[in-house]
Amino acid sequence: MKTPSAAVTAYLHAKDGNRPHLLAQAFTDDALLEMVVHTAAISFPPVCQGRDAIAEVLVRRFGQSYENVYTFCLSPPPEGDAEVFVCDWLVAMTEKDSRAVRVGCGRYDWCFSPPSYLAESLSITIETMQTLPASQAEKVMDWAAGLPYPWCPAAVALPGAPDIQQLAPVLGYIGRERMAGSGRTVAARGSRPGLAANRS
Repeated sequence: MKTPSAAVTAYLHAKDGNRPHLLAQAFTDDALLEMVVHTAAISFPPVCQGRDAIAEVLVRRFGQSYENVYTFCLSPPPEGDAEVFVCDWLVAMTEKDSRAVRVGCGRYDWCFSPPSYLAESLSITIETMQTLPASQAEKVMDWAAGLPYPWCPAAVALPGAPDIQQLAPVLGYIGRERMAGSGRTVAARGSRPGLAANRS
């Protein structure tokens, strides 16, 4: 069944598992990707147009540098007819070359196109990306591997987080949702973030 939830799940499996073919289940052919990066620890092109370009940036190139990737949406899945979905995300992974650990977080802003409910646009905001020494990999990977994947409310992710000082910015960001409620889903027809409106 074609649903927004299925599209988001396909994207996460494509990126984390280095399976670009799965993006056909996530994005329209001409989908637009916007990257808003608030940290110097990682870089991406600010805009990509088309599913093939998205696959090149978020799957193929990404997979050349990182492995053991776990990305979580920190909210319940979107409703079946949602055209807009916003949620926080959490990622844990290791660098292939140095074996260093990366843990980051941010926000997804999705717009889906009915009736296929494939994503016509995605804005990814990266709030922070922390780099930890390879000696911390076991603690971080054990934590990530034990979380429900890929839908994991922040209230579930936080209690088992390793007691590592470098994780404080990440845990602080995702922890704020415990005060305001986990995730936000908007299903109103015609309600679109500015990204979709600016498509060319």
